[in-house]
Amino acid sequence: MEAKILASWILVAGYVATILVLVVRGARRNKSVADYAVGNIAFSPLAVGLALAASTTSAATFIINPGLVAYFGLAAVFALCLVLPLALFVSLVVLTKGFRKYGETIKALTLSQWVGQRFDSRPFAIFFAVLSLLLITFIVMILVGLTKVVAASLGLNEIAVLAVIVAFSFGYMMFGGANSMVYTNTVQALIMIVVAIVLLGSGLEHFADGWAGFVGKLRTIDPNLATLYNTESPLFRDAFEVVFCTIVVGAAIVCQPHIITKSLLLKKERDVNRYLACGIVVQFLFFLVVFVGLYARLEFPDLAIDGATIAPDGVTSIYLVTQFPWFVGVVVFLGLISAGMSTLEGLIQSLSIIVTNDLIKNVHNAATHRELPDRYLFLLNRAVIVVLGLVSFGLAWWQLVAPNLSVIIFAQLGVYAYFAAAFVPVLFGTFLHDTPKLAVIAASVTAVVVHFGLYYTGGGWFPYYVGASVRNPGISTALGVVAALVVGGALHLALRRRAGVSA
Repeated sequence: MEAKILASWILVAGYVATILVLVVRGARRNKSVADYAVGNIAFSPLAVGLALAASTTSAATFIINPGLVAYFGLAAVFALCLVLPLALFVSLVVLTKGFRKYGETIKALTLSQWVGQRFDSRPFAIFFAVLSLLLITFIVMILVGLTKVVAASLGLNEIAVLAVIVAFSFGYMMFGGANSMVYTNTVQALIMIVVAIVLLGSGLEHFADGWAGFVGKLRTIDPNLATLYNTESPLFRDAFEVVFCTIVVGAAIVCQPHIITKSLLLKKERDVNRYLACGIVVQFLFFLVVFVGLYARLEFPDLAIDGATIAPDGVTSIYLVTQFPWFVGVVVFLGLISAGMSTLEGLIQSLSIIVTNDLIKNVHNAATHRELPDRYLFLLNRAVIVVLGLVSFGLAWWQLVAPNLSVIIFAQLGVYAYFAAAFVPVLFGTFLHDTPKLAVIAASVTAVVVHFGLYYTGGGWFPYYVGASVRNPGISTALGVVAALVVGGALHLALRRRAGVSA
């Protein structure tokens, strides 16, 4: 154990040093907020594709989701490893080119700016900037996942580990930005590829009797683990939850600032196809990692170790420290850190720029009728990162001591509201060039109201789905997106028809 901990410390030190070197290299090129947001280096499409894969499949995929799979079996695998990725990939391919083309035309730095300028509405950009604060919930989930893994691997106190992770990640992102992030994400993605292969190979002995034998082992532990839908779970009960809601969420999930705006880092149109191909292939490999949850359940049939119940968020870290030789475990440990840090970087960078450029700057300019100088914005962005770090630390501490089943529920509730609201504006803004702004504004508001309304008060209407103590945010999100599409589509047709009559 001492050798493992020592090796882990050495790898962590090497990782930290590498990240800092790459941050310094990229930060030297930052002269403005635009440089921080979308970079000024002509990166390879393969590097940006790796960055996309690394930032899309985060600590949720490598650390948190395997815990849900361990608890709820093949139904969770079907939703998280097949349905969600396929919907995400189709949406990514459909939306990327149009989004990038318009974003390149207006030199957009953020999703909020893209939406505001596409529909010629500063208030709409401010609305999305405020809504983007919900992405803090995703940051919190990553911080919790990283804390669990690092504390378990190094034998440290969780709160102390959380404090160090927050100080390090938010600290270097004050200076890094897009230039540094592509470098760091590329390194992290390469590490994650190796670790994904190691993790997937760690349970191959369970397939000695083929797939049927593997499923039979799960059925012996609990028949519900071996079914396509797990009626005893709070998240994967039937086709409505696992297929319909997951497809809608998967399609809309692309509309997050650290995902859809990756294409803005590309300097040439011809690079888009290679970027998408690389990103999708590597992402799919990462999504397969949730199978580790099934391996863990076979090793811990009762989801307990030494008489203590293993919480969903702790499954991956327990599997790591108990199932691997120390020299393999430390490599996997590094990969799990990379999985979390890659997305954390993207979220810090995107959210800080949105708050600085689209919230503070827009409010200031509207109130004073004067432009806020770019040199002030550059410094202000660093102050925003400090505040975001403090808030994230407080919320992550709360989720460590009092989670509701899993921190992923907390994260989904917030981040799902954001991309549910963003889906119709991005979709209509990409493909319908004459959409009235009222249509997309009403659609976005509808998505948020339906999402939170159903989640918190829908028990009387849908008691089976949202009346339990653990509610599935995917249901309220999917219905919110559908409602937004109906409202936005109806207003689009009605207002265009009226404009045509008036004309």
